[in-house]
Amino acid sequence: MRGRTAWAAAGGAAALVLTTATGAHAEGRGDIRVVKTVVNNGGNVIVGTSKTIRYPVDITVKDDSGVKKLTHVSTFNKTNAYTFATWDGDSSCTKKSATTSVCRATMTIDPAWIADSDDIDSNRVAGVWRVDATVQANDGDYWISDDIADYKVKRAVQLPTVIAPEKVAKGATATVTGKLSRADWEDLKYHGFTGQQVKLQFRKKGAAHYGTVRTVVTGDAGKLSTKVTVTAAGSWRWYFPGTTTTSRKVSAGEPLGLK
Repeated sequence: MRGRTAWAAAGGAAALVLTTATGAHAEGRGDIRVVKTVVNNGGNVIVGTSKTIRYPVDITVKDDSGVKKLTHVSTFNKTNAYTFATWDGDSSCTKKSATTSVCRATMTIDPAWIADSDDIDSNRVAGVWRVDATVQANDGDYWISDDIADYKVKRAVQLPTVIAPEKVAKGATATVTGKLSRADWEDLKYHGFTGQQVKLQFRKKGAAHYGTVRTVVTGDAGKLSTKVTVTAAGSWRWYFPGTTTTSRKVSAGEPLGLK
């Protein structure tokens, strides 16, 4: 079984320690409080197999003496308490009034670290995460704020669209194929995602929007294939709405012309 690993980067970079979260608590001193928290500007955090992801946690804090800083920020899966997101300790606070500031902490996820961050299947860490923080006021007041925001960390998806042939006579048949695959955080590769409903969508040439033509279920290795009767030139694409642990994906539109 893997053990959790502490990583230390050389060259003056911050040390990274990957651990499970501690038990919940809420305590402090004085009237300082967190009044609002927004993670990643309100969006999901999507993690693939290679690209390092950085995302903001914006915490609105209020105290009668004014806000000094964030002293601790952590985020982790709400069900199993594992995390692979780190905070380097830096933050900036933007004063909104004499008593209120918005303080930003930037979290970092490097997929290369994920598999060593836990002793379970790392893919189980996808899902709903929470944020904890400790905040400090100018007069020394502080407050440990638990579960101040929920958001989702999801596995990234790949979804290409292929059409053959690329031109057909009106009323003829074309085949639209694709493959739905998602990031595996254990081996850092993409694997087919079977048994998922994916929408095939069409936009007529000159039209502004796509419309759903049918729903296709992914087969072995996440493969998609369906035949369509072509009545007009336009673009075809696949749309996967996502799940609690897997990101949504809209493939690039592929043109199909008429002979």
